[in-house]
Amino acid sequence: MALTPRLEFRQSQTLVMTPQLMQAIKLLQMSSVDLTAYVEAELERNPLLERDDDDAPVGASDAAADKLSDDKHADEFSDNEAPNSEWIESDLQASDGPLTTKLDAAPDDVFPEDAPPQPVDPNKQTGDKWDLPSARGAVGEAPNLEAYVADMPSLRDHLTAQLPLVLITPSDRMIGRYLVDSVDEAGYLRTDLSSVAERLDTDIEDIEAVLGALQGLEPAGVFARDLAECLALQLRERDRLDPAMQALIDNIELLARHDHAALRRACQVDDEDLSDMIAEIRALDPKPGHAFSFEAVQPVVPDVVVRIGPDGGWIVELNTDTLPKVLVNETYYTTVSAGARKSEEKTYLNDCLQTASWLVKSLDQRARTVLKVSSEIVRQQDAFFAHGIRHLRPLNLKTIAEAIGMHESTVSRVTSNKYMATHRGIFELKYFFTSAIASAGGGESHSAEAVRHRIKQMIDEETADAVLSDDAIVQQLRDNGVDIARRTVAKYREALKIPSSVQRRRAKKAGVA
Repeated sequence: MALTPRLEFRQSQTLVMTPQLMQAIKLLQMSSVDLTAYVEAELERNPLLERDDDDAPVGASDAAADKLSDDKHADEFSDNEAPNSEWIESDLQASDGPLTTKLDAAPDDVFPEDAPPQPVDPNKQTGDKWDLPSARGAVGEAPNLEAYVADMPSLRDHLTAQLPLVLITPSDRMIGRYLVDSVDEAGYLRTDLSSVAERLDTDIEDIEAVLGALQGLEPAGVFARDLAECLALQLRERDRLDPAMQALIDNIELLARHDHAALRRACQVDDEDLSDMIAEIRALDPKPGHAFSFEAVQPVVPDVVVRIGPDGGWIVELNTDTLPKVLVNETYYTTVSAGARKSEEKTYLNDCLQTASWLVKSLDQRARTVLKVSSEIVRQQDAFFAHGIRHLRPLNLKTIAEAIGMHESTVSRVTSNKYMATHRGIFELKYFFTSAIASAGGGESHSAEAVRHRIKQMIDEETADAVLSDDAIVQQLRDNGVDIARRTVAKYREALKIPSSVQRRRAKKAGVA
């Protein structure tokens, strides 16, 4: 067979990952916090982007705003499409704008100069000084409310301030500062002392001596290397570390298993003394460093809000507070491009215009996609919203993707790091996707999350005389139509951090569960 060159025409379809498509995919899987940070960076980088402070829809120009207004109920489900729910209304319109508060009085009227002195109640003194910090500021300025904010010291600052009280020599203080930096948020010292001695080029005896001094600092229990040592330090500070209590600390694993018979033999005490000792242990703080944790807890901001409609259906709408509002300033582009002379300037302006336009379109498409997926989730899990977690249905990404005509990967990106606010609480969108457990009678399968909830409910309702074993739980679930194996029940119980039936029986008889 001879090899000869020839020309052929072939027709094929390929998906090209353009920068715009990559940007749309990137925005789709971002959380609301990451999306806000990304848009803020684009606002600083692109001069043609500006915030939309009006009541126009998110990321839309005037023409797009009219289109959004016309398509207000485009994603509404009819009764024929949703047999389990009456209707779902979607609304992409922006809210009426942020609430604002207007002060009738000028800033100078808040603290008038000629105001008579107010009497001070000595019973209401909260600080070390009678006079409050100056919050007025300069003339004509608003009060400085930050002057009243308490500054809570960190655990590291609290321990560093106590170092001069227990460490005298400079070498000991250097070791002490290193150990302070090695303490974790709970107050434990997880660093190996031999590695510390090697790094500081000193003897391990010096490290242990400094550690012994640091273990006497406040709060009691800091610089412990494990839970037993932490509890022992707190008991020593209370002068309660007698031999019986030391034996209890040495057998702390028996206390975790509620094996009181073995504890009585190890501590050589009777039931009454053992109960008092256990009560003292439970009064201690296993994580003393957490009292100085001042990191602000970031609340979860829902991306979608589900509420009950006037006719009993479910209304699904986007949380407009989490959607960045940006527009393309075409007027500024026209003004600047008219004065551009160099080709580099025109190229830069065209790139900025194209980037800004694609960002606005991507944000609008992201909002529509999130709303579409969320609406279908609500339709599929209508029984959960109406009756609770026991009616959660098995659901996977493929079911949602086929219902709305999207790819599974798109649905997966939409449900990542997105939250839904309902009358039953705030849930991550992935919470509604659970595996299926077969029905014992061959009927409709059960959701794994609903079965876990049922197992927890059964265990919470048990008494000390009727503690359910895993086999008993399996039998009750099968009687209720859930075909489940014993190992699956054990796996779900361990995932819920529920001890075994033996440990629960001991705890209930001891009156601690």
